[in-house]
Amino acid sequence: MSKAINVGLIGAGYIAGWHAEALKLTPGVRLAAVCDLSTSAAEVLAAVHGARAFTALDDMIASGAVEAVHILTPPDSHAVLARKCLAAGLHVLVEKPVALSGEETAGIASVARAANRHFAAGHNFLGLPGYQRLKAQIGRGDLGRISSAEITWALPLAPLRSGPYGLWLLREPRNLLLELGPHLFAFAHDLFGSVTVSGVYLGKPVALPGAGVRPQSWRITAEAGGVDIAFNLQLVESVDDRSVTLRGSSGLARLDYAADVLTVTHENTADLVLNPFLRQMGAAWGHLREGVGNAARQTGSLNRKSPYALGFVGTFEAFYTAIREGKPLDPRFDGMAAEGVMRAIDAALAVMPNQGRETWAPPKAQRNPKPTALVIGGTGFLGRDLTRALVARGQDVRVLSRGAHGPFDDLPETVETCAVSLRDEAGLCRAMEGINVVYNLARALGTTWEDCLDNDVAVSDRIAHAALAAGVRRFVYTGTIASYDMSNPQTVITESTPFAQDMTDRNLYARSKAECERRLLEMQRDHGLPLTIARPGIVVGHGGPLQHWGIGRWHGAGAVRLWGTGDNPLPFVLIGDVSDALIRMGESVAAPGHSFNLVGDVPLTARTYFNAIHMRLGAGIRVSSGNLTAMWAADAVKSALKTYALRRPGVIRASLRDWQSRAHYAQFDNAKPKALLGWKPVSNREEFLQEAVDRAGLIGF
Repeated sequence: MSKAINVGLIGAGYIAGWHAEALKLTPGVRLAAVCDLSTSAAEVLAAVHGARAFTALDDMIASGAVEAVHILTPPDSHAVLARKCLAAGLHVLVEKPVALSGEETAGIASVARAANRHFAAGHNFLGLPGYQRLKAQIGRGDLGRISSAEITWALPLAPLRSGPYGLWLLREPRNLLLELGPHLFAFAHDLFGSVTVSGVYLGKPVALPGAGVRPQSWRITAEAGGVDIAFNLQLVESVDDRSVTLRGSSGLARLDYAADVLTVTHENTADLVLNPFLRQMGAAWGHLREGVGNAARQTGSLNRKSPYALGFVGTFEAFYTAIREGKPLDPRFDGMAAEGVMRAIDAALAVMPNQGRETWAPPKAQRNPKPTALVIGGTGFLGRDLTRALVARGQDVRVLSRGAHGPFDDLPETVETCAVSLRDEAGLCRAMEGINVVYNLARALGTTWEDCLDNDVAVSDRIAHAALAAGVRRFVYTGTIASYDMSNPQTVITESTPFAQDMTDRNLYARSKAECERRLLEMQRDHGLPLTIARPGIVVGHGGPLQHWGIGRWHGAGAVRLWGTGDNPLPFVLIGDVSDALIRMGESVAAPGHSFNLVGDVPLTARTYFNAIHMRLGAGIRVSSGNLTAMWAADAVKSALKTYALRRPGVIRASLRDWQSRAHYAQFDNAKPKALLGWKPVSNREEFLQEAVDRAGLIGF
């Protein structure tokens, strides 16, 4: 048996987890190293998979620990990293888009040939079993001669409406096509050859705060190999439709590549009465066969072989088989295919209408900002609204961001964006120079308690220590009402209601936020931290998400299973009211040393809220009750499987009380912020619904 190929991941973000899990299912490979600029991100992912952690690519290359790498960093860094790794003698697989143009991609392929190493494009959906079956049917002539194809990606892109807006894919309109287009164009190139683009139509524009307009609908017409092709990219709130539809002279095939479901429709020779019946029965049998097969596969693999995972596994098997056997790479993924895909996208961008180009230019500043308020987490939903509310009241604001890009380019005279790592206490101290009020809205969602302690609790401590060192006048921290026990409908919660002494049976978010508060209160008592704590309820309003997990478990944009029956009043609050309260907390002499539960005055149930969306927006969402006991039991089974079958460390099993708290059964008394801060949340039901539904941009158009 040949030695396993040692693999390194460059980048430890979200997609790296998928790559790491798929590598475990790929024969003959071993994840040996993880490299990321963030020490904690590299170490956490590496520890889970028994790999070495690096923070510098040169160190990983010099170590000789890997023979192949997957490049999973932001797309604008792909070409440089790929060329460097290839020149160092490593085989390279690059996540899509492999580069920012066909020319850059050709440059990577050229270096790969010179180094005699494999360069593969991460066009993962081409690795699906269903796609292989589709190609086999085409090869056998089952569909006849194909005349047209429709390739669709219709999936909501929440950041277009609710941020964060500093993501690479939102910096320019073209980045949307560069990021998502390779999925579509890879299918066409592999099935029919080089793609010739004839036209591009853009629609459903959405204005991003301080960053111009982005199209949410792309329709691209093209031709390849004598086949007429329509590419559809839809990013508004819609039913998930990621599909390839081929129309041939003998049959029609539809591949749902998100679910790995292939169905084929043929004509039959029955008479007029039986013909439609047999046709529909054939379609039904195809769906049943695909559904049972997928369910059996996922059940048997404990969901490790989901359709998305299978695409990665198929891609990796092709890549590593070629390396091991010293053979040419599968043409689905090789450099020629990668270049062809990117040149087709180049052609689409070249004919993109003017309405889709970045014509918006930020105003030129006549003065430099003189910030007295610092917003940490200022590019998120609440942070953006708070920053603009502060500016509206005449304050200059400094916003901490992971990068130099933020959603405030239209406010150059009043908002200063500062790129500082939340792990750099000295940098945080410098960012607080001249600042009177610090608003810490930052949060991190971990998958283990150790993640939370490192990425949320320790970060909160570090920011507070910096605030003490900088001598700021006020430190406002946003916790969450989720840390309370809300499982009892008879309970009325006030700010004097304590959290549970033992939070170990609560979900990680509730537990982590409670631990942050506990430590901050210790700093207030022992070191004089000028602390005020805000605990917002279910925040809604402009820029907020339709698929709000504070209300229920979503299954796409069109269906939600509520936490409970959905008949009890929920602690909704408008985003504008939360920002107003936070500003008052930063200004009021009565605020230090207090916490405030920010819950609005309009008591809506979940069902009333969704009925309002239906009546006012014409969007009927399928709403079903959730049996919290059944959800808890199912979660217990999944936790046991993760712990004992998949051997994942640190799996948290939430209690039944925690699940019941998600329904927000308890009621809240918001008298304290009204009395101490003079807070006046919207109390008129119609005005509330106008802000929460009509003007919230929930659907995207």
